[in-house]
Amino acid sequence: MDVSPLLLNETMFLFWNQFEEEEQNPNFWYVTGKEALHASLSMKPNMHQAKNLILFLGDGMGISTVTAARIMKGQMEGKTGEESVHGHVPSSRSLQGTYNVDQQMPDCAATATAYLCGVKANYGTLGLSAAARRKDCSSVKGNEVKSILHQAKMAGKSVGIVSTAHVQHASPAASYSHTPERGWYSDKEPPSEAVTGGCKDIAYQLVHNTDINVILGGGRQYMFPKETVDPEYSTVTGSRQNAKYVWNKNDFDAVKEHNTDYLMGLFEPKDTRYELERDPSMDPSLTEMVEKAIKILRRSSKGFYLFVEDKIDHGHHAVEFDRAIARAAELTSELDTLSVVTADHSHVFSFGGYSSRGNPVLGAQTPNSSMSSEDGKSFTNALYGNGPGYQIVNVTRPDMNVTISSSDEYLQQAAVPLDSETHGSEDVAIFAKGLMAHLFHGVQEQSYIPHAMAYAVCLEPYTDCLLEDYGVCTQFSLMVLMLSLLSSLTFLI
Repeated sequence: MDVSPLLLNETMFLFWNQFEEEEQNPNFWYVTGKEALHASLSMKPNMHQAKNLILFLGDGMGISTVTAARIMKGQMEGKTGEESVHGHVPSSRSLQGTYNVDQQMPDCAATATAYLCGVKANYGTLGLSAAARRKDCSSVKGNEVKSILHQAKMAGKSVGIVSTAHVQHASPAASYSHTPERGWYSDKEPPSEAVTGGCKDIAYQLVHNTDINVILGGGRQYMFPKETVDPEYSTVTGSRQNAKYVWNKNDFDAVKEHNTDYLMGLFEPKDTRYELERDPSMDPSLTEMVEKAIKILRRSSKGFYLFVEDKIDHGHHAVEFDRAIARAAELTSELDTLSVVTADHSHVFSFGGYSSRGNPVLGAQTPNSSMSSEDGKSFTNALYGNGPGYQIVNVTRPDMNVTISSSDEYLQQAAVPLDSETHGSEDVAIFAKGLMAHLFHGVQEQSYIPHAMAYAVCLEPYTDCLLEDYGVCTQFSLMVLMLSLLSSLTFLI
């Protein structure tokens, strides 16, 4: 959705007049506070075993990104944005520490091992404990750790992976692979000594390790033989032995969920396109992939586990992720499903500048009487501590305005020049709703996440969880509904 800065500013002015009037009344905030308190007091832990698990992973989705995306989504809907809340309001919130065993600033591989396998790991390694060393195949054997996806499959559940990155990317790869180097996507990358040492590339393990029902994302380049020409881009060749899949929107839409047990859809050679650039006639959206996956996986009588990754890491584009989470909530029930939304790490991304209410997230702050920059020039509301947005022209930085800063190709300003911006080291949020969501509270280690999720569905190593079956919860809720209907009928009679 394209919204011009001028139109957005005019809309914000109209909404600000409305909010200014009601928000100046103290009663507005008293009522708001009482309603929130009432909702908090009515919350009770649901101590029933879940049937289904969904883990939404916003790659690089730090708290500042969550806030900026929430405001932008509200502004795209014609609001000022700050007052907006997500449609999928979580019942529990927590923080998690993201560090790796050997590094303060984490990477996607070791963090994925933590939130999927339940152990902290070394930077750059996948599905291995910290006893394994990066790029060292001799350190792999005996240090493999199992993921919650694997445990769910062993318990008879259907399992799936959806990602806007390539499905061999570090985040999904920790679900099914054990490798000392996250970059060994296909048999093209590992050095000869790694092959001799018994290491298998990630694409090989995707096919041969855990039996995964649904795999949707990018990465078909790593599944082709070296001489095979990509079906969409004639200049791209593959690097993996044959695989059957759908690769375009027409084939994807033609898949019938009611009689499909396994589906692989790889829609780009590497990562999928940004939502802003996606061709809807060729590639499904993240929301569409999530919907297809859930409709296939939920056919299992024993429930399902679904991992969903959005590579927010590359551009802080979290609005489509929010839509996908909301659609998943519509397709599932809190009476039998635990849904968790979190991030693997943050970025050195900040959002501020004493901007006025309703100011565009991608806007610029103009010096005024209350605040001025030392060089007298405007600056972007969104800033990075480092990265390619560092701009010096004639020994000074260029001036800025909202038209420039909100263009699709603009790189927000950065303090330190780097080819690419780095991850951040601060804690990131966990949001949870559904059965046993109350287990997510306080400040936890990142490796706590799969332990809590496994306990909620009584997977290994928590098969003795002693939780009541989810069916009891569903039956109880149905009984409450029937009694309510009977009461209504009695009143009418």
